[in-house]
Amino acid sequence: MQSTGWAAEHCAALREYLAKGMSYSEIAGAINEKFNTAYTRNATLGRARRMGLGSPVRPGDEFAHWPKRPPPAKARRQPAPRERHISEFMRPMPVFEPVEMPKLRCVEIVPRQLSLVELEPGDCRYPYGGDEEGDAITFCGHPRRQGSSYCAPHFHLTRGPGIPLQRDAGTVSLRLVEAA
Repeated sequence: MQSTGWAAEHCAALREYLAKGMSYSEIAGAINEKFNTAYTRNATLGRARRMGLGSPVRPGDEFAHWPKRPPPAKARRQPAPRERHISEFMRPMPVFEPVEMPKLRCVEIVPRQLSLVELEPGDCRYPYGGDEEGDAITFCGHPRRQGSSYCAPHFHLTRGPGIPLQRDAGTVSLRLVEAA
């Protein structure tokens, strides 16, 4: 392969052959034959471009070497503004009057307010607190009813009036397993 340093007479021959309308492969062959060189078609094409020369002009093919321009973009037509109407399902939200919260049912028992770690196995697990952010949760802590997690008053409070007990809760035995 030849280096990119073309001699001045080679460049002049390239200009001459391009003016005659020869193709780049024909030009490469003519220069190689005349000057005993080994230029390729791509070498002559690259040198012509670096020299600012265009491709050979052929009848009916004046602009074939130029990249095709994309067709001009059509102006986008803005859609006509439509009349806006609210769908039937999008009705205004009703405004509700503030209602005083009903007093919750409670039992006449004073909780011991034990934390979870202070609870013993037989203590009531009815929770108190935790209603607001950062409010601690404590538990009743009174002796629980047989077969329940709650003391008798809290057991009846959680079941509600008139609801029969569908099944008795049995005791669950847990087994502690040590990690290996």
